[in-house]
Amino acid sequence: MMDAMKVLIVEDDQVIAEGMARHLRASGLDPVWVPRGLTGLSRLRYERPDVCVLDLMLPELDGWELIETVRREGIGTPIIVVSARGSEEDRVRALELGADDYLVKPFSMEELVARVRVAARRGTSATLVERGSPIEVGELRIDPHVVQAFVDGKSAGLTPTEFRLLYALASERGRVLTRDELLQGLWGRRQRYRDRTVDVFVRKLRDKIDRRAPRHNFIQTRYGVGYRFEPELKS
Repeated sequence: MMDAMKVLIVEDDQVIAEGMARHLRASGLDPVWVPRGLTGLSRLRYERPDVCVLDLMLPELDGWELIETVRREGIGTPIIVVSARGSEEDRVRALELGADDYLVKPFSMEELVARVRVAARRGTSATLVERGSPIEVGELRIDPHVVQAFVDGKSAGLTPTEFRLLYALASERGRVLTRDELLQGLWGRRQRYRDRTVDVFVRKLRDKIDRRAPRHNFIQTRYGVGYRFEPELKS
């Protein structure tokens, strides 16, 4: 029997945290709650949960700083932000710092559970067991066995979610994948109005892959439709 997936909840509101933990536990997951940012950072460093559910407004160390710190340290645990801050600017900022998903309070607990399960499937431990073959195109190597891409032999430093997006695009080389296809395949939901999740992650891939690649740009845009993986020589 497999161990239940461990979900770290970093939330300073005890009522909200207990509600999330109760629903996650009822769904067969193993939630652990901490009310402070520094404690959450310590748990992420030393316990490596399968998923982290993170509020932004926290004592000691806020959620923004926590995301930035764990990604800088190479910790790839999927992070789902849960916050009352619902502006597009806040969502984009969190995703650009390294969050994997964003839920605006109030939200249904069923949606939280669904997103946690999808995030866990995107995580490091889940990706490692996949049997996909490495993809090599020009100076780029995409290796699912180590959940990483390499540009001219150097690690691109992708998070698990960034890697899975790149691998999904590269596996369909030449075909345009719509934003809705990518959201359903990787995030488990349909595209909603002004949902920029895919765009933010593509921009991060371009920063880590295309800008570092000496000879090719790999990720192309079909405006108004989506993205495709196709190496094109830099001018």
